[in-house]
Amino acid sequence: MTELSIIIVNYNSLDFISRCIESIKENSLKELKNGEYEIIVIDNASRDGSQEFLKNLDGIIFVPNENNLGFSKANNIGVKKSKGRYVLFLNPDTIIHRNTLSKMVEFMNQNKDVGAATCKVFISESEIDDASHRGFPTPWNSLMYFSGMSKLFPKSRIFNGYNMGWIDLNKTHEIDALAGAFMMVRRVAGEDVGWWDEDYFFYGEDLDFCYMLKKKRWKVYFVAEVSAFHYKGVSGGIKKTSEGITTADLETKILATNSRFQAMKIFYDKHYSSKYPFFVTELVKLAITLKLWRSLRKLKKSS
Repeated sequence: MTELSIIIVNYNSLDFISRCIESIKENSLKELKNGEYEIIVIDNASRDGSQEFLKNLDGIIFVPNENNLGFSKANNIGVKKSKGRYVLFLNPDTIIHRNTLSKMVEFMNQNKDVGAATCKVFISESEIDDASHRGFPTPWNSLMYFSGMSKLFPKSRIFNGYNMGWIDLNKTHEIDALAGAFMMVRRVAGEDVGWWDEDYFFYGEDLDFCYMLKKKRWKVYFVAEVSAFHYKGVSGGIKKTSEGITTADLETKILATNSRFQAMKIFYDKHYSSKYPFFVTELVKLAITLKLWRSLRKLKKSS
């Protein structure tokens, strides 16, 4: 059986995905032992020349979509094509560092109760992507995060449950959720939860995946010994970290913004609506709607 399948969902990220694939081939997989690997690229109807580049690229399995199907559906297409005992879901705007994949596979081999794991995902020379190290967005955790209280008390269990800020990032440990930018999943665990929920188009699906893993008693881990780099937000265009390099036009940015806040509603309805009183649910949905309105207004004014 193939040891590792790497699935990359691409959307208008030509310059980045070429570097991503190069980093995989040059820096990591030649050190992966005891098995083969495969790279599967699903392209969501890119218009930047990605499809022309990818269909002529050796060493990958390429699947072009005629329409933008979103992250979850495209990943599920990739899963059906994959053979690996482990499946790495990887964003096209990532760079894999030396030994990362071989060490991640080794970690998964040694920890049979881990359903998914990530590495240190850097978004600058010293800053780790907070989305790769998360607690679940309960109403309290979300309130503390969006109100700014988590930044005032970054090491507090009470005020920064959103990012689990009290845990030492230099040590390997269990977390609630990781980011789909770098997400290694044990195949049997993915099958156990039914892979990706296709109700999510863009954003939120990784949180949902991890939540479902936890419900099935699989563990989710942050592996501190290895790393990758993530430009973050190149395709969607709504992250500050990639404002100067994003490939997204205004239409794509609006789609990403709407999808981000729709994902919040989907996650809450699916996992929390039955756990909290009606008035809490209504307040949460109102807050999401107001945040969406403000984000869209800001986006349109800046364009």
